[in-house]
Amino acid sequence: MTVNVKIDLGYEFEVKAKAADVFALLADVPTSVSHFPKVEKLTDMGDGVYKWEMQKVGTAQVNIQTVYASKYVSNKAKGTVVWTPVAGVGNALVGGRWDITDNKKSTAIKLKIDGEVMVPLPGLMKMVVAPVVESEFEKLVDKYIANLIKQFGGEV
Repeated sequence: MTVNVKIDLGYEFEVKAKAADVFALLADVPTSVSHFPKVEKLTDMGDGVYKWEMQKVGTAQVNIQTVYASKYVSNKAKGTVVWTPVAGVGNALVGGRWDITDNKKSTAIKLKIDGEVMVPLPGLMKMVVAPVVESEFEKLVDKYIANLIKQFGGEV
């Protein structure tokens, strides 16, 4: 049995850094990921595909390690970095996008993440597991954004 947990997150914030600097960091996947908490290993699989292996969360008896791969495509002219899930790698499918807008004196950033984590537990556990997985994912993304805001000189 597997419990499928949907992830659907959206964020908007504005930073003091120049749009070109923001884009350069976010388009460089290893540099961007270095700001994401609890990443055990990031593997470059070639052709813009990166495999994420997160640290295990939970207890010694019951723990979950999220592993997935996404293909990244950046477009400097549009100010976007888009990633799509790669099927058949790990236990999750994660996609999303960064939208970077130059406001001259600041940079507006939008982040959208859609995903699904497949947890190998009985279906009866869904009511218990889904909120924990959603909450953990949200906390990690919140910390990631806080780390990026700090890197970009603070919010406007």
